[in-house]
Amino acid sequence: MTITMTETAARHIQKSLSKRGKGVGLRLAVKTSGCSGLAYTMEFADAPDAEDTRFESHGVTLLVDPKSLPFLDGTELDFVREGLNEGFKFHNPNSKAECGCGESFAV
Repeated sequence: MTITMTETAARHIQKSLSKRGKGVGLRLAVKTSGCSGLAYTMEFADAPDAEDTRFESHGVTLLVDPKSLPFLDGTELDFVREGLNEGFKFHNPNSKAECGCGESFAV
């Protein structure tokens, strides 16, 4: 199982962690939500949980809990700017459908 990120995403996360002044990385998870069934969640992690799987990419640590891992396997996290909007984008090979607003997905 693997989860990666682009250099752009890693730079953005490193910059945010530096501004924050603490943290070991970014925790990625999936929760039941939205019109398609599942939604991504992200939060800074101050310490890994014992059951987390760790992924290192471009010097940044991603932490994923065991329940979310099957839904995120193979995902690449990117940070994109489109016009005036910017944000993280998940390239998830497990996603079979996304809602129109892009907030949730189905597997």
